[in-house]
Amino acid sequence: MSTTTPASGNGDWTRRPEGGGRVAFWLIGTFARRFGRTPARLLLYPITLYYLAMRGPERRASRAYLERILGRRARLRDVARHIHTFAATILDRVFLLCGRFDDFEIAIEGLEALVGRAQRGEGMLLFGSHLGSFEALRALAAKHSEVQLRIVLDKQHNPALTGMLDALNPELARNIIDAGQDGPSIVLAIRQAIDDGAMVAVLADRVRPGETVEPVPFLGAPAPFPLAPWLIAAVLGAPVVLVFGLYQGGRRYRLVFEPFNAGGTIARRERERTLSQWVHRYAARLESHARSAPFNWFNFYDFWQNDDARIPPTAVAGATAHDDASVARGAD
Repeated sequence: MSTTTPASGNGDWTRRPEGGGRVAFWLIGTFARRFGRTPARLLLYPITLYYLAMRGPERRASRAYLERILGRRARLRDVARHIHTFAATILDRVFLLCGRFDDFEIAIEGLEALVGRAQRGEGMLLFGSHLGSFEALRALAAKHSEVQLRIVLDKQHNPALTGMLDALNPELARNIIDAGQDGPSIVLAIRQAIDDGAMVAVLADRVRPGETVEPVPFLGAPAPFPLAPWLIAAVLGAPVVLVFGLYQGGRRYRLVFEPFNAGGTIARRERERTLSQWVHRYAARLESHARSAPFNWFNFYDFWQNDDARIPPTAVAGATAHDDASVARGAD
């Protein structure tokens, strides 16, 4: 059974204001590049204190999530550690985008199959999440010249941070597929990239207002997961690999690739059942990795949408038919 998500309330991450501003991000980025990673990490402490003191909704969302995953009452120091971990990965983006990969220890698992496909010129979808650092994927493209990487990203969300990161590496910025476009344009861009042999990375855990969702058990309660990424995979017949870039503290990251499906055509009569199975499997793998690295969860909003604003469930057949038509217009 699918639902459409509320357009407002604590569950709408698109309405969360961006922390800091262009000047603040520019100062942090400049300081980091000039003085290096170790001195720049001292900035993480005032940033953490700022979020603890000034960003009540994010602080409460952090505490609610931590109590789910830790199975106990979350203390203030737990919330501080959670925010500090998030800030550390944001700071590390500066160095990853500048190509400073020697500053990090990045353990990569499951890479062989991906490189083999890239060498044969075969594209695929990489489905990630806001668990850990998606930027760790940049290390893959930097170390393997045969890998073409395109990332689907909403450039209008967090514009100050996005602008700073784009300025650090304009070449990588040109490989972004803007998720702020209309649906058919996004699908066309993804299909073209896959046809060109690229790996197209998509964050598949957040729901935009009005999207069709599948309520899936996640950390002890149903949570809405978007169907759109899986519908795109089904319509394009593209193989899907899951990716998790987990921050392990200090300078250590763990980049994990997990083959999910081999692609191919799915009969329309089977699509509803198949999409539901895919979302459930994805949520299960996301939960498994979240439990292994609980402070890597960077969805600082009510992910389970426990606020009062609810829209009643609608039949999945009708919902996916509308989405299917929109995707098909872009893919055909």
